[in-house]
Amino acid sequence: MKDIAMKIVVIGGTGLIGSKVVQKLEALGHEAVAAAPNTGVNTITGEGLADALSGAQAVVDMANSPSFEDQAVMDFFQTAGRNLAAAEVAAGVGLHVALSVVGTENLQGSGYFRAKLAQETLIKSGSVPYTLLHATQFMEFLRGIAQSGTVGDEVRLSHAYIQPMAAEDVADAVVEAALAPAANGTVEVGGPEKFHIDELVARVLAFDNDPRTVVTDPDAAYFGVKLEEESLIPGRDAKLGSTKFDWWLENVPPPASRK
Repeated sequence: MKDIAMKIVVIGGTGLIGSKVVQKLEALGHEAVAAAPNTGVNTITGEGLADALSGAQAVVDMANSPSFEDQAVMDFFQTAGRNLAAAEVAAGVGLHVALSVVGTENLQGSGYFRAKLAQETLIKSGSVPYTLLHATQFMEFLRGIAQSGTVGDEVRLSHAYIQPMAAEDVADAVVEAALAPAANGTVEVGGPEKFHIDELVARVLAFDNDPRTVVTDPDAAYFGVKLEEESLIPGRDAKLGSTKFDWWLENVPPPASRK
């Protein structure tokens, strides 16, 4: 498949990872369509979906809910998932790749992860061949983790492990999945190094000269769910990215806000 030019629709193709995926696919000679509300494609209303998917061999879905409130995020992933599945069947799409999260099935205390699991269940029950790509947390989101744990001048975080990967490596993994045969199952990808969340976030804050103090709190929730030690760690068969944390911290600026 890699030697044949394909039309690949990238849902969420203007976001942090999606924009990189579009660029990488185009550099390989494929027609990559960046599909997002700001390009006239809306998976919730269905606007523009049929036209975008016409003639497409594959769809990569990296859309994310604008709200993380429990019911809103569930409605988003279920509605978008059904609309996208119907449009794919109508267009004769041969592969659906969805970017999800390592540990989703074990983080069901969180409304967000319940919604992601519902999305995955819809994909598995559909007729379109698929690959579920489970990635560990992005290095680019470590500052977001700090913000989520901030209480006053403190950042209260778990001491659980995290194995973050650079957005560039995530995009490479997505492109590889989009150009490969459907796994009809889950492929895990992660970063090359394992850290404790509290210690890693403290390093980012120190680098930023951020005055907040990281406090290790075993009861601190990670986006609504209490973590076990290895809740966010991929299995032994995971494909690992090459970007080391120290290099990333020194060389990759914080991403601009994207919609």
